Amino acid sequence: MNNTIIDTNFNFPGQRSVYKGKVREVYHLENDLLVMIATDRLSAFDVVMPKGIPYKGQILNQIATQMMDATKDIVPNWLEATPDPNVAIGKKCEPFKVEMVIRGYLSGHAAREYKAGKRILCGVEMPEGMIENDKFPNPIITPATKAEMGDHDEDISKDAILKRGIVFKEDYEVLEDYTQKLFKRGTEISASRGLILVDTKYEFGKTADGEIVLIDEIHTPDSSRYFYSEGYEDRQAREEPQKQLSKEFVRQWLIQNNFQGLEGQTVPEMSDAYIDTVSERYIELYEKITGESFIKADVSNIEDRIEKNVIAYLKSKK
Repeated sequence: MNNTIIDTNFNFPGQRSVYKGKVREVYHLENDLLVMIATDRLSAFDVVMPKGIPYKGQILNQIATQMMDATKDIVPNWLEATPDPNVAIGKKCEPFKVEMVIRGYLSGHAAREYKAGKRILCGVEMPEGMIENDKFPNPIITPATKAEMGDHDEDISKDAILKRGIVFKEDYEVLEDYTQKLFKRGTEISASRGLILVDTKYEFGKTADGEIVLIDEIHTPDSSRYFYSEGYEDRQAREEPQKQLSKEFVRQWLIQNNFQGLEGQTVPEMSDAYIDTVSERYIELYEKITGESFIKADVSNIEDRIEKNVIAYLKSKK
């Protein structure tokens, strides 16, 4: 468990500020350059778990990198380089303060709300007569406000976003369009690899010259839920749980151990053996969604490796 990176304290050349999110740490350098480091932190129910997951940051960063490359023809993104397995470097953007969540199936948070009797989620109507993991007639966009570290994301409707001026109407229409296009492409990529992209979230920002671009991560196990295509219909017909690859298995384990991020609840102890199984599940998803074997990076001194690789890249830019 020592070979994980759960916190960083770098001082890169030209560094101006640091922002620490639930999983990623973003270093703002001169010339509006951002260095984003994917740590091995695990967040569930908007709470960061005490222990890191081996190789998780590398997995998230490398999946996001591949998926940004696979979608840059339909949606522009912030990425310029990935000089280290845990690092992405790109242009500084002003993030929109909403997460664009899109759902193709009644799963996870939507299913929990549905079971509680709700039929409207973020201002969007969900049909009657559905069972958990049924496919929606059409994907629905259910935005959430972007929380700071330690706070909870909150569901919000399009009308509330526009009324409160969180995003201007003309920009929001671009976000909706990009969200639908990315989900369609992600669905196609997933299907080609025997997976169903169930739901996901996208984050966007605006560059200094006013261009709206995709930022953060895309189609990773932290931001997305996947089912295996094979057997999906049979499992639904029998009303059995779907075989899935996502962070949902961690949420379910926490729920079974009486934790949902609610006030007064304590994060259950994660044994080293359980953490290893979580790492293995992340590696499994990497290999399924990318179609490539996962190559473990050298984790003997992750901080030193990252620092050397980032500085070498910055020098090469001069």
